[in-house]
Amino acid sequence: MTPESTTLAIAYIGLGGNLDRPLDTLASARRMIAGLARVRETAFSSFYRSAPMGPANQPDYINAVMAVETSLPPLALLKAMQRVELSHGRVRNGLRWGPRTLDLDILIYGKLHITDEGLTLPHAGIADREFVLYPLAEIAPTDLEIPGMGRLCDLLIACPRRGLDVVVHG
Repeated sequence: MTPESTTLAIAYIGLGGNLDRPLDTLASARRMIAGLARVRETAFSSFYRSAPMGPANQPDYINAVMAVETSLPPLALLKAMQRVELSHGRVRNGLRWGPRTLDLDILIYGKLHITDEGLTLPHAGIADREFVLYPLAEIAPTDLEIPGMGRLCDLLIACPRRGLDVVVHG
């Protein structure tokens, strides 16, 4: 499969935010993503609370992971996710890991392993981020092979929860 391919793929999308009622924002983003043409939601994790990864002087994050079946090519899916972010007040100010209303990341897209100018698949941070791995494990097979990284079950063993808490069960 090439990045431009339009065959059906399972993609996992990470959702996160820590400003302006993040539970409501993530629920709204979920509805928008599920309503996109050529995208069908297949699963959604619980909502998790985690400490911020970047600057400490910001609220805790709320995170979740959504599984979708899509015929959108990866870059088109990325553009659609960026439109959803913008519709929820996302401002890209260059501050890495800073506070935000909504952050959407394509974590995995089928078996693709690509590095493109604007998109790396699978997402480079999956293996180290408890706020991605644990929600992902809720909705994906534990023997899921993350291209170039290994099996989800093995990554979970190597990644402690670091205070990650379920806030709302999926």
